[in-house]
Amino acid sequence: MRVVNVKGEKRENLGTKYARAARKKGVVPCVVYGPDTLFHFVVPKLDLREVIYTPEFTFVDIEVEGEKHRCILKSYELHPVTDEVLHVDFLRLKEGVPVKVEIPVSFKGPSKGEKLGGKLIQSVRKVKVKTTPDKLVSTLVVDIHDVGLGESPRVKDIPVVEGMEIMMHPNIPLATVEVPRALKSAASAEAKEAAAAEA
Repeated sequence: MRVVNVKGEKRENLGTKYARAARKKGVVPCVVYGPDTLFHFVVPKLDLREVIYTPEFTFVDIEVEGEKHRCILKSYELHPVTDEVLHVDFLRLKEGVPVKVEIPVSFKGPSKGEKLGGKLIQSVRKVKVKTTPDKLVSTLVVDIHDVGLGESPRVKDIPVVEGMEIMMHPNIPLATVEVPRALKSAASAEAKEAAAAEA
């Protein structure tokens, strides 16, 4: 499981005025909340790049005033024009306490359909799960070797460990192996020829 270390400074003054002043200094207002925990702090904005701009699900070890807190990224706010990070919320993890998170999905292939010229089109990037911190993983990997042309791996095909619950309908397609136009045209021509022969 990927872990990013972040060091911050405690933030005493709260409110929009102080948050704006903090951003001008190159730091981002953040908050950690969770079981028996709530505190505000600031982090240099460059230190958040590995936390926010990554496709992987990540643990974040936040150190403030000499204390470390294992957290996960819960949400963040971006400026609507500049995409500057304005605020970040972290959830502190506690051993044995389940959390609901979204974990990225990846595929182990290639599929049968891709070998025949098909293209895998992913429709679901992340899946919501409920589990304890010790069961969390960076990515949920689905084996698609047996998926043919026009077929879809579904949520129910995701392998999960005991104690992890997927919070989505099992029949939702994760991706589809699209039939290429050339094969569609060939199949259509064959169907017309067969129909003409029968006539």
